[in-house]
Amino acid sequence: MPDKEEEPVAVPPGFSRTAAAFQVDEITEHHIYRSLAAVEKNAHNKEILERMAGEELGHYRVWKQYTGRDVGPDRVRAWAYSMLARVLGITFALKLMEKKEKGAVSLYRSLGGTVPEAAEVIAQEEHHEMEVLALLDEERLRYAGSIVLGLNDALVEFTGSLAGFTFALQDTRIIAAVGFITGIAASLSMASSEYLSQKSDRTREDPLRAAFYTGIAYIITVILLVSPFLLVPQPFAALMVTLGAALAVIVFFTYYTSVAGDLPFLKRCAEMAVLSLGIAGISFLIGLAVRVAFQVSV
Repeated sequence: MPDKEEEPVAVPPGFSRTAAAFQVDEITEHHIYRSLAAVEKNAHNKEILERMAGEELGHYRVWKQYTGRDVGPDRVRAWAYSMLARVLGITFALKLMEKKEKGAVSLYRSLGGTVPEAAEVIAQEEHHEMEVLALLDEERLRYAGSIVLGLNDALVEFTGSLAGFTFALQDTRIIAAVGFITGIAASLSMASSEYLSQKSDRTREDPLRAAFYTGIAYIITVILLVSPFLLVPQPFAALMVTLGAALAVIVFFTYYTSVAGDLPFLKRCAEMAVLSLGIAGISFLIGLAVRVAFQVSV
């Protein structure tokens, strides 16, 4: 049965344009929640996403009363959030979207005198945030600690090792070979340590899965950091590219965990960057000392 057509409401001059912008936001978020619900396997999560999609459609109809017309969703934004959910996880995508909704809520508050329904819309938007916080039990977030362990160790320790190798050896092929051997050995060691740690702590995480995530995170980071030495013939230029790649990984993963875990971004990112680059600098000096002390010549 088709929905009853809403009667347009008298509005102040120029307000219909603002209401139309809100309409686009609400129908876009309706499509995002609906598309995420369509691929969600967990029945509880699916039900919540479908309810949130229905609420966003209700908000859309509130604004339609003030414009008297239908508008389409922002399909690029809807597609982007759907892709984010598939690649980086539904929790990351939803929390990123909820951050945008916080801005919308502050705008709704300013319209309380013009839009009587604004209070109800605000209450539902704020309830969304609480539901999203408790919404999902994603495996990738449950094992985020193991992933962070692998990434942190690879970035801090391995970046330093490559800096030391660069000055001590000064041959990109040898640096890459030594780096891969060292990195793979370190990743297996880290995975084993994480397995024993999880097993002894008796947490709800599977020790084998925790070890897998730690090892994979370490190995992927090793490949990313060593690759410049296979692509750039000049060792010090390759090291600069490696340091740039390390900073990019730090920024990306710190932002990801900050959004998904509601953690401060700038402070955590700065701490990790200082640690990684600081140890790289110290290791570079150690490489210089080793080269002089052992009279290494390649």
